[in-house]
Amino acid sequence: MNKKTAAGFLSLLLIFVFCLAGCSPNKTQAPESKTVTVTDMAGRQVVIPTPVNQAVAIGPGSLRLYCYVNGIEKIVGVENFEKNNPTGRPYALANPDLKNLPVIGTGGPNSSPDAEKLVEVKPGVIFCDSSLDKAAADSLQSKTGIPVIVLSYGSLGTFDNTIFDSLAIIGQVMGEEKRAQEVIDYIKNCQQDLRDRVKDVAEEEKPTVYVGAMGMKGSHGIQSTQAKYPPFVLLRAKNVVDETGKTGSVNIDLEKLIQWNPDKIFIDEAGYDLVQQDFKKNPVVYKSLTAIKNGEVYGQMPFNFYTSNIDTALADTYYIGKILYPKHFKDVDPVKKADEIYTYLVGKPIYAEMARDFGGFGKLTLD
Repeated sequence: MNKKTAAGFLSLLLIFVFCLAGCSPNKTQAPESKTVTVTDMAGRQVVIPTPVNQAVAIGPGSLRLYCYVNGIEKIVGVENFEKNNPTGRPYALANPDLKNLPVIGTGGPNSSPDAEKLVEVKPGVIFCDSSLDKAAADSLQSKTGIPVIVLSYGSLGTFDNTIFDSLAIIGQVMGEEKRAQEVIDYIKNCQQDLRDRVKDVAEEEKPTVYVGAMGMKGSHGIQSTQAKYPPFVLLRAKNVVDETGKTGSVNIDLEKLIQWNPDKIFIDEAGYDLVQQDFKKNPVVYKSLTAIKNGEVYGQMPFNFYTSNIDTALADTYYIGKILYPKHFKDVDPVKKADEIYTYLVGKPIYAEMARDFGGFGKLTLD
């Protein structure tokens, strides 16, 4: 082979090699980036790079909703509030390892996000509660360079349909649409089951009811109550407070409760000690109530702890239904139902822990 022929052959060989290299996949090439765009509960359109492998949830109730959908595996930091005693917060009771995660801010009601600490843990997304309006969420996103998603419990804070929208958004962002829909369906199925059980209850079968010692940014005595109380609404119960025409938290005079004189009284157990203290100051007044004379005072577990615990609210509603309409709930064991609900939503049957902390389902005595 002469030099000219050899040079030509070498040129063809090099071309062939380069062609093979061009046709072969480049294993070091970065994968194509993907994003998901969601409209959050503040009406903001937010673009999130996916998949999201690290997340945080800040502000009242955000971490709870996140845990319902996605557990805690991808949570990389928590507010200092979440490191406090988990009493009354089923998602925290079921996930004690939360307290071992890095601190990303103060947390608690009326606190402000800590942009610097949020950046330190490098989340792919920040979920926050609706106390951050559009402007505040935009500001936090600008300061951190991390997508911020606003969630909401809605105006009722317990069984408001807004919660379902928030759960769906979490599922969409985290790639857990199936689990999010399952959670939504589970809650809706419980609600429908409760409605179906009471739909044929005659008006004359319904006792008048009252719920006292309702928590609202702290514990309160028997005069703290709620009009249009969600469990009572779902059970079509005769809530004496509804005659006020109000919705939500109401503080009444003790004389008004005496005037209403409900057949059955439910006490939020977070405020039971305060009720006991007040009873000792006014035993004659309290003993004039028919419910107290007849032993018709019942404890229910508090569900307003750092916004509403949907699981406890559902468990309480089944228990209240059992007390008000026993023959319509004869197949329901409230304790087993509570553990079923807790297991589905937070992964563990924690009724015993809730009962240890508050007293659980049962009659209460005032003395």
